[in-house]
Amino acid sequence: MSTTQKAQVVLRLQGVTKRFGPVTANENVSFDLHRGEVIALLGENGAGKTTLMNILFGQYTADAGSVELFGVPLPPGAPRAALDAGVGMVHQHFTLADNLAVWENIVLGVDHLTAPSLKPREVKARIRDLSQRFHLKVDPDARVGQLTVGERQRVEILKALYRDARILILDEPTAVLTPQEAEALFATLREAIASGLAVIFISHKLHEVMSISHRVIVLRHGKLVAERATDTTNREELAALMVGAEVSAPTIAASPPGAPLLSLRAVSTPDQGAAPGLKALDLDLCAGQITGLAGVSGNGQAALSDLLSGLIRPANGEMQLHGTTPHRWSPRTAIANGIARIPEDRHKTGTIADFDLTENAILETYATRFSRRGWMNWPKARAFAESLIKTYDVRCPGPDIRIRLLSGGNMQKLILGRVLEEAPDIILANQPVRGLDIGAVNYVHSMLAQARDRGAAVLLISEDLDEIMRLSDVTHVISEGRLSPAFARGTMRPEELGSWMAGHGFDSHGITPGGPDAA
Repeated sequence: MSTTQKAQVVLRLQGVTKRFGPVTANENVSFDLHRGEVIALLGENGAGKTTLMNILFGQYTADAGSVELFGVPLPPGAPRAALDAGVGMVHQHFTLADNLAVWENIVLGVDHLTAPSLKPREVKARIRDLSQRFHLKVDPDARVGQLTVGERQRVEILKALYRDARILILDEPTAVLTPQEAEALFATLREAIASGLAVIFISHKLHEVMSISHRVIVLRHGKLVAERATDTTNREELAALMVGAEVSAPTIAASPPGAPLLSLRAVSTPDQGAAPGLKALDLDLCAGQITGLAGVSGNGQAALSDLLSGLIRPANGEMQLHGTTPHRWSPRTAIANGIARIPEDRHKTGTIADFDLTENAILETYATRFSRRGWMNWPKARAFAESLIKTYDVRCPGPDIRIRLLSGGNMQKLILGRVLEEAPDIILANQPVRGLDIGAVNYVHSMLAQARDRGAAVLLISEDLDEIMRLSDVTHVISEGRLSPAFARGTMRPEELGSWMAGHGFDSHGITPGGPDAA
């Protein structure tokens, strides 16, 4: 960053404070952002990062303090003013209309969809150009409601890029990208940064923070507790600053597998819109083993997750559970047979926003654990929720609060707790640490390892190769509904798995969409 660039302050926050009832989300936060600079904003889940960015973007109004953009005070609670000033935000929790196409979502708020001046063909062409430049594959004509979580995140990134933002807020932007795609995105961002783009980068991936940022600002319990120049710090110090103590990842040794608890043989499922189904897939989930499933979002993970959850049935092939073929396959059957799930989308399928924590804690077990002859035992349910809150460090005022008021990470902790407390035989962990801070990530990983060690079969679905390689006893890669061979722990480098995730490994090994050995 040049001296001239650094001299221009494009954003100034002074004394920003925000409260939600008894909870103080931000307290007296102040910092500047300069032209051509990348600030990484770090903190535990619930530390106030997203709240602070929503104040900057005009979605929340601060109780105290001020925000200036390019020397001009930002009117409080005015997203249009932020957009007009050149602020673009990639939200962690998506702000998309499911019933509209990708291109319509991208121009929404910039142009009226019925305006005569709007030229859809030109809009789509520009979106395709941005998709190619930033390695964010998405179909402009696809309905957002039919997209996977990963594809929706790409739309959020494209929406900000389409609007020629001068200040870009990136909230967990690489959660669903392969290492190659993330590095390609960073390479393109570096070009934009060199020409003056200013970025606030929120991520729990500390290696990305060290790679892309110039400065790091750390929030803890809503307060700014530390600021570091990136070239003077390291991951260990940043992790300790975030949680207030030294952080160490759990040691997860390899584990010999037991007998298969669930087996799929040549299983296929129909495509779901633009999302591929499974293509003659063979898979064993064994007792006492973590099976990792790596892949770019939208390549069949949703179909596999829905199949194991009982939401869909195989169109072809055979599924065996505990050695027998299940009949009348349904979510109720899956739960009754010891399958528990940590769903990919905690908002859409993991929780009910206007239910409180107690109601969400018992969503999948209320009929068997908390009711008798149709009568709910609410004191027992509330005690269960209080136990989850304490055991899994769900930071909230209490079990009666609506779950939509929690941070994403704290929602995830509650879901994790309700799954693990049932001691299931098979755990479907779909993106279990997406959006979690490093302390929470380590805790989740240790809990999954403990479940494995007591004999559970764990299927870990993740786009984070570091997570896959750290936890998995064996790893498969899924691409276009095809499944790779099983790779034992320590036998593959990240670049090799990334090549399989991009589809190249399938091509070079002659694995076709017709089945693993059809070539």
